[in-house]
Amino acid sequence: MLTVDQYEYIRSGRRVYGKSIHQLQRETGHSRNTIRKVLRGEYQGYSPRENQPYPALGPYLSLIDKWLEEDKDRPKKQRHTAQRIFDRLEEEHGFDGGVSTVRNYVRQAKRRIGLGAPAVFIPLDPEAAKEAEVDWGTMWALIAGVLLQLKFFCMRSKYSGRHFVRCYPCERQQAFFEAHMHAFAFFGGVFSVLIYDNLTTAVRKILVGKERVEQEAFQKFRAYYNFEARFCNTASPHEKGGVEGSVGYVRRNYMVPVPEAASIDELNEQLLKKCLAHGEHRIIGREQTVNELFATESSYLLALPDVPFSNIQVKEAKADRYSTVMADKNRYSLPTCYVGLKVQVQLCATYVEIFYQRKNIARHERLYGNNKWKLNPDHYLDLLETRPGAFEAARPIRQWRASWPQCLEEFLEKLKSVHGHTAGIKEFIGVLQLYRQHRPDDVQAAVELAIEHKLGSSEGVKHILLYSEADYIPAPLSGWPQLPAPDTACYGQLGGGQ
Repeated sequence: MLTVDQYEYIRSGRRVYGKSIHQLQRETGHSRNTIRKVLRGEYQGYSPRENQPYPALGPYLSLIDKWLEEDKDRPKKQRHTAQRIFDRLEEEHGFDGGVSTVRNYVRQAKRRIGLGAPAVFIPLDPEAAKEAEVDWGTMWALIAGVLLQLKFFCMRSKYSGRHFVRCYPCERQQAFFEAHMHAFAFFGGVFSVLIYDNLTTAVRKILVGKERVEQEAFQKFRAYYNFEARFCNTASPHEKGGVEGSVGYVRRNYMVPVPEAASIDELNEQLLKKCLAHGEHRIIGREQTVNELFATESSYLLALPDVPFSNIQVKEAKADRYSTVMADKNRYSLPTCYVGLKVQVQLCATYVEIFYQRKNIARHERLYGNNKWKLNPDHYLDLLETRPGAFEAARPIRQWRASWPQCLEEFLEKLKSVHGHTAGIKEFIGVLQLYRQHRPDDVQAAVELAIEHKLGSSEGVKHILLYSEADYIPAPLSGWPQLPAPDTACYGQLGGGQ
């Protein structure tokens, strides 16, 4: 076989140094005919063989073809690989050839038979405002210091490449609908066609071809916004490859490093800013930016309805003796004065509201899962004031106590030392009740000031809050109950022992 270096050596030896063909034959080991071909023309490299011989594999070629033909009717994940064919030939038929020979033949045979051929795609030029693609992705985020796995919704315009992303704790139908509503608001209108996987929040049954039986709630939602839903063939994510690529792009660029936020709402605000900033991005192969392309299509979108879709589930419930109501397999607290009464629970995608006779009496962040409790400690403070003995063990207090500021813990101990255990807890509950009318930071500052001035009552803290808008603390602070002065006698005793 002739290499480029040998080609150069032969031509230089003849043309530059005048060597004879016989001499070049001796030096290179190539035949006279090969040397003459080199001197006549350009280097052509290796000539491919018309037929690849398989001396060791030859007796088994028909058997390999038979196995691959049978694989057409087998599940994709349970078909023969080249390695598996080699192992079977070796174990079952005593094949003593190399694995590379088997790999080369299997690669060619699969293409010939029609197995595993690379997908071929057609370049598309989508119509403006006609179609958008929808998909879900999975991510991790630090929410209030806790690492959570979240789902993120992504809608992408096929024409402009503009995308919208929003996170949720799950892929439930209400979250699915709410994400659409936020996306429509982001785009400023509705696309005529939305392309989906066969997700269960939209599809109840897959029929032959493109026919689907849609979920009734999805049908209502789709009819309200007047878009057409188009579903991919099963196991064909490439049919909405744009949004598949966007999900990966978002995960790599918006979520690395792992994002941190105080709440999911704050995280969604961060993602919204990134989606807006992506408008200056220029997609490969296009002259205009995403924003410039979207400016062209925005006027063609369907207008949003005057009134948003009512994405609320309404349930009737009765407040139990723990002052909670059960909704979607989880418990939510309400003020104790409503125990035993029937209330209305409105479930939204991210929050829950409780009403009594059209009056909103409680609001909570929505829980997902089973047998979880969402307790607002304020709902139990009035009851605990009459039952201070239950304060230490009360679940809502224990949950709150894990995150409240250290000054509250210090003030509680001081109040118990001044008034006694039971009376001190009652005084402290009076401090916690101040959170109803005042901001947490203001209450914390007032408690810290009360400790500094050695005040020993909830009324003293309230007095500070009443004058918090002024630039001074009024003189009557000295009239409130004082915390005990520290006993300094022990320091003298310590000194005498030296």
